[in-house]
Amino acid sequence: MVKSTTEILLRKINNIITVKLSGKKILLGVTGSIAAYKSAELCRLLVKEGAGVRVIMTPPASDFITPLTLSVVSKNPVLSEFTSGNNWNNHVEAGLWADLFLIAPASANTIAKMNAGICDNLLLAVYLSARCPVMLAPAMDHDMYLHASTQQNILQLKSRNHIFIGPSKGELASGLTGEGRMEEPEVILDAVADFFLRSQKLKGKKVLITAGPTREAIDPVRYISNRSSGKMGFAIAETFYHQGADVTLIAGPNNLTRPSGISYISVESAEEMRNACLDNFNDADITIMSAAVADFTPETIAENKIKKSTAVSNIPLIPTVDILAELGKKKKPSQFLTGFALETENGVNYALDKLRKKNLDLIVLNTLADEGAGFSTDTNKITIIDRKENIFEYPLKSKKQVAADIVNKILENYHA
Repeated sequence: MVKSTTEILLRKINNIITVKLSGKKILLGVTGSIAAYKSAELCRLLVKEGAGVRVIMTPPASDFITPLTLSVVSKNPVLSEFTSGNNWNNHVEAGLWADLFLIAPASANTIAKMNAGICDNLLLAVYLSARCPVMLAPAMDHDMYLHASTQQNILQLKSRNHIFIGPSKGELASGLTGEGRMEEPEVILDAVADFFLRSQKLKGKKVLITAGPTREAIDPVRYISNRSSGKMGFAIAETFYHQGADVTLIAGPNNLTRPSGISYISVESAEEMRNACLDNFNDADITIMSAAVADFTPETIAENKIKKSTAVSNIPLIPTVDILAELGKKKKPSQFLTGFALETENGVNYALDKLRKKNLDLIVLNTLADEGAGFSTDTNKITIIDRKENIFEYPLKSKKQVAADIVNKILENYHA
């Protein structure tokens, strides 16, 4: 997930993480966007952190920044054509050299060509030859970014595990204000550092996580839901990603930024979440069910909006399918299943009952009685109970710290 510039500076000031790119080989692609002027600073920062950087430009990029500038800051020749004089610029060698292909800025035109497999310049030829991960920092006007074709192209590239950084919202070259600005070089540097800092502890392991609320429709306008924000599930997904796992996040309605590098499935109702879970559960090594799924749904959904003048004395409800219990029955010995319990009283007793009845390996309990815990907050206070019914209590922490505690406890108990 992309972090704010303020958060990055605080992290560095407090030495929470140290950016280490020494020896990393980064291929920096620069395309035809006014944001290309930021590429020189980005290149400088990457080199300063110890990375070896080679730059490839599309021909239109040189209208915004000179190859000489990027050559000086990268300390390497800049390539933009298939030939230089009588020499051939080997696109295959360039693609195989890199540990990461970072395209910043990535224009709408280049993103479209990448999705379609078009190869009409050196940068795209290198892209089709590259075997390393690909990271893109889009830059374009707001309406171009929101256009259905651009969104579809981005979605397709994300499905190929390409990592997107931004764009952010702000004033654009057109004079408009909106989403489309290329992220600042410091933010991109942080995303690159996070990518290389990922642990290989869970490399090859598939992790399935649910997050957020569900909405159960009453009519086309109204619904039943709860106060879950999805923050806890998103933090767990990001933590597993940084442990090297292949993460799939199934999320109900939320206002959070989709984390980069993670497969994301958006759902609304409990039934949609159930179907998405069943579609992905068999392949998952570890599953964490942190979503606040509705226990009840209206028996019938009105075809039209129920008018205020209509007398409604009650709305008949029926139970939703218990997704966690269903997965517990399907769980194979090699799979690890974690549930959540949010209680207002007798929390440990209810959590233990849930652990036993639903065939869980671990359960995370939090209670609304604890100040700073529960829905929508940035903090949480949890108790973890493992399969042997050992109880571990944790103090109030940020949800990112809580996510680390949960992941660490899962890894202590998970045996592949």
